[in-house]
Amino acid sequence: MVIMPHSALPALVDTAELRKARGAFFTPGTITEFIAEWAIRDADDLVLEPSTGDAAFLVSAVERLRQLDGRPAISPRVDGVEIHPHSARVAHCRVKEAGGTAKITISDFFHVDPRPDYSAVIGNPPYIRYQDFTGESRSRSRKAALKVGVSLTALASSWAAFTVHSALFLKPGGRMGLVLPAELLSVNYASAVRQFLFDRFRSVELVLFREQVFLDAEADVVLLLADGFGEGPTDHATIHQAQNAAALACMDVPLTWKPQDPAGKWTGLLVAPDAIEPLRTLKASGDFTHLEAWGDTTLGMVTGNNNFFALSPARVSELGLSRKELVRLSPPGSSHLRGLELSTAKMAALGRAGQATWLFRPSGSLSSAAEAYIESGHRAGVDQAYKCRVRKPWYKVPLVRAADLLLTCMNADTARLTTNSAGAHHLNSVHGVYLTDELKELGRDLLPLASLNSVTLLNAEMVGRSSGGGILKLEPREADVWAMPSPRLVMSRAEQLRDIKSQVGTLLQQGKLAQAVELVDCVLLTDPGVLDVQALQSVREAHRSMTDRRVTRGRSGR
Repeated sequence: MVIMPHSALPALVDTAELRKARGAFFTPGTITEFIAEWAIRDADDLVLEPSTGDAAFLVSAVERLRQLDGRPAISPRVDGVEIHPHSARVAHCRVKEAGGTAKITISDFFHVDPRPDYSAVIGNPPYIRYQDFTGESRSRSRKAALKVGVSLTALASSWAAFTVHSALFLKPGGRMGLVLPAELLSVNYASAVRQFLFDRFRSVELVLFREQVFLDAEADVVLLLADGFGEGPTDHATIHQAQNAAALACMDVPLTWKPQDPAGKWTGLLVAPDAIEPLRTLKASGDFTHLEAWGDTTLGMVTGNNNFFALSPARVSELGLSRKELVRLSPPGSSHLRGLELSTAKMAALGRAGQATWLFRPSGSLSSAAEAYIESGHRAGVDQAYKCRVRKPWYKVPLVRAADLLLTCMNADTARLTTNSAGAHHLNSVHGVYLTDELKELGRDLLPLASLNSVTLLNAEMVGRSSGGGILKLEPREADVWAMPSPRLVMSRAEQLRDIKSQVGTLLQQGKLAQAVELVDCVLLTDPGVLDVQALQSVREAHRSMTDRRVTRGRSGR
């Protein structure tokens, strides 16, 4: 290791842009103090901060060690690793001012071979999304994780490997306290990290916040408190909730959560057991299943430039394009898919309102109007966009056949299924659901309506993830396991569902989702005795709690 004393470090400048590029988001003092107090339990504890930054964690560590020792003259040593020389210099100075001695290694953390010397590893790992986490740095991180059998996909952000590598610096029984993205709970690429934590630690605790903590990072966070390294496995996690960082001293009463599969999503830990049990019962009885049992969910088309390829009827008329050069299109976005059906009449109304209901996709010989439009796209550089550049000819968007149902993937309230009666093709702003042949008629008729029940709405919050601004995001793999009423249940209540279909459609047009759900609940769940009133109330309260939590975090991040 190369250790650089602070007096020898160059005076390099640092900016917000440079910090964001390397994933550095400095942590509020209330959090660093909380984690240091939890992780450091003896004055002789040796502490490591693997991404030192400006030493916020190391300063809190020094204060905690001095408090435990009780001698005013003590100058406890704390260790750190920091890739940025200027930050390392600032860290040396801050630790010294706090009364400690800093030993900081100037290095990429994944270049540092782990030695199990530390009682506590604390910090806020860099958060770099997979799109920007590339090249040699990504390769080193994945190799470091593989050393302990943790295989990370190419979609993994930097924090995942950082968490695993950090644990390897702990002595047996050591403690790790980290600030991590809430992606830990929900993303597929973190499954190996979740399994690693349960396998290797005696105890796993999580602190969740109702409001956003890092406004500039635009990401939700959780606090990971993992105790007893090498003394696992554990079969449960302890869950704490706090309103915000300032409320860590007065958190809610902790809950014990036991996952069926530690590698699976942990979003279920936000749901009370009495609300999860009805879903388990409904699946066991065959009354509920997954969306995948109805059909396949796939991504939509990628044009490379929606402004060029997606056209309104007025623009089509202006350009003089013929029908054979166009494909019927569900307009970009999903705000028009909040009802039960996308009909030809609805498409016509959208077109009259200026929405892009046509996709430019010429077939056969080109008309003079199409040739002129293609040439205008060439002059504007549309053909140089990546998706256009790699296909031949560049102006021919690969078609995805019209889906039976359209599924909204970005939602302020909840994910919606809409029957695609218009036979419109869809872009990647929504997903398409292709029903199996035997369920096509039933599914097109009633599944969007039947999906508006409280159990399905709650499960959408569990299988999906919270995106920026409090939006619920649902990807095809997540939609596959989204809980739906089974074909058997829908068939048995088909007549009653059809009786309320028009009324539900009207309520949705009026924005009255809750009233629509109440109608569906009565027909599908309570009236036939599939679910009792008390169980349904637990489900509704859990859904309300999860939705409020997501929306509150979205608002606090604005």
